[in-house]
Amino acid sequence: MKPLFIAFEGIDGSGKSSQVKLLAEKLTSDGHKVYTTFEPTDNPIGKMIRSVFSHKMVADEKTIAGLFLADRFEHLLNQTDGIIKKLAEGYTVITDRYYLSSYAYHGVHMPVEWVIEANRLCAELKRPDVNIFIDITPEISMERIAQNRANVELYETLENQKKVYAKYKEAIELVKNQEIIKLFDGTKSIEDLGSDIYQYVKQLNSISY
Repeated sequence: MKPLFIAFEGIDGSGKSSQVKLLAEKLTSDGHKVYTTFEPTDNPIGKMIRSVFSHKMVADEKTIAGLFLADRFEHLLNQTDGIIKKLAEGYTVITDRYYLSSYAYHGVHMPVEWVIEANRLCAELKRPDVNIFIDITPEISMERIAQNRANVELYETLENQKKVYAKYKEAIELVKNQEIIKLFDGTKSIEDLGSDIYQYVKQLNSISY
C-alpha cells in the first residue's frame, strides 16, 4: 500500500477522533506504518488557537483564520513530524481535520471563497487522497457534546453547528472537482462506521491487502 494522506472531517461530535483511532489500528494490524495527527496541532500556534477555543484568550475571527493557516503550514512543513515528511518516510498519515474544516468554520464569519483562496498553497503542497466526511445533524452534534464534554468550546452551540454544517455542504460543492470527498453516515454505530471506512480505504486506488 502506498502511503496515503487521509483527512477526517465533520461538525463537532461527529466521531472523527474515534474513527481516526479505529482506522489507524486496523491499518497498523495489517502491517502498515501509520501516523495520526490533528488540527489545531500541539505546536505553539496550535496551542494559541486552543487557548482561544477554551476562552482563555480573545481573538477576532479573521485572526483565528490566520492562526489556523499558520498552524497548517507548520503541520505540513515541520522538519521533524510534518505531514509531508511523514509521507516521505512511508507513513500513511491520518489527520483529524484539515483545510475543509477551515472552509466550514471560518466560512461562517467571512466569504468561504476567501478561505479557500487563503488555503490554496496548502492544497498545492498536499491535497488529501481522500477527505472522509462523517455526516451527522447539528442536533445530534449538540446531544453528543452535552453527553461527553465537561466544558463547551467556542464554536459548540446549536446555532453555530447549523451554520457550520451548511458551510461544509457549500464548501464541498465548491471544491468537488478538486477534492475527493467521501461522505459516511455518522449515525451508525462506531463499529459499523469504522468497518465501512476501513473497507473504503482498502479499495482506494484498487489496493488489495
